[in-house]
Amino acid sequence: MQYFPLPEIKNTEIHMHLCFVDESGIPTRPSQGRPGFFTIGGIIIPEKHWHEIRKKFLCLKDQNNYRGEVKWRYFAPNNDDSTNPMLEWDEERRNDFRLSLFNIIIENNAIKLICCVCNTRLAYNLRHVNNQEDVYFQTYKAVTERFQYFLQDLSPKNHTINGIIVADQRNRRQDNHLRVQHENLVRKASKNTANYENFVETLFFVPSDMSVGMQLADMVAGATYRYFSREDDRWIEHIRGAFRTDTKGNIKGYGVVHLPNSTWSGPVFN
Repeated sequence: MQYFPLPEIKNTEIHMHLCFVDESGIPTRPSQGRPGFFTIGGIIIPEKHWHEIRKKFLCLKDQNNYRGEVKWRYFAPNNDDSTNPMLEWDEERRNDFRLSLFNIIIENNAIKLICCVCNTRLAYNLRHVNNQEDVYFQTYKAVTERFQYFLQDLSPKNHTINGIIVADQRNRRQDNHLRVQHENLVRKASKNTANYENFVETLFFVPSDMSVGMQLADMVAGATYRYFSREDDRWIEHIRGAFRTDTKGNIKGYGVVHLPNSTWSGPVFN
C-alpha cells in the first residue's frame, strides 16, 4: 500500500475532496488481438478551491468566445464535428486555448491528477477480465484505490479527510452496473482492494456538459491517452507537476497506473 503520511495540519485546513473521473479511448473486445490502450483520468479538487477553479474555467471560455462543452476530441485539427465550438479555429488557436485550460490545473498546487492506463490486449489475460465492462471497471478500480491512498496520505493525525468520486454519465445500464460495482468495492474491502475508509456516500454521475470538473477530467484523460496511444508527450508533460507522486517524486504507480502492471507493454510515464 502506498502510504506516505504528511506533516500534521490545522483542522481549519481539512476539506472534502472531489475526484472527477472520465475515460479516453474505447476498451477493445477480447477477439481483437491488436494492442489497444484505454484510459480513465481523475482530477482531484478540494472543495475549498472549487469556486475558484469554476470561475477561472468559465472566464477563460468567455474570453475566447467559446460556447459549449469542452472536449478533448474537439482539439484535433481535423475535427469538423458540427457541434465543435472551435470549428472555425485554426490549430494554433485551439492549442493556445488548450494550454490555457491546462494552466488552470497546474497553477493550483492543491489539484492532483490520477490516471490508470490499460493495455486491453494484456488485460484479457487476467483471470477477472473477460469483457469490455471488466476492462472499464478494473481501470476505474485502480483510480479509486489511488484516490483512497491520496486521502490517507493527506489526512493529519487523528483526523480523516474524506472524498467523493464523480463520474461521467454513459447510459443507464452501464451507470447502474458501475454503481453496484463501486458499492461492492467500497463496502466489501478485501486483501485485494483498498479499505476505502475515506470515501463518503456512493458514486455520483453527472452529465459532462454541466460539470466543470468532468470537462477538465476529460482533458486530463485525453492528454494521457494521447501519450500512451501515440507516444505524443506534449500535453501530458505540461501537466506533469500535477500528478500524484510518492515522496521521491515518482509518478509511475502513484499518479499513473499501468494495467496489468506485472506484464505491462507500452510507454512508461515516470
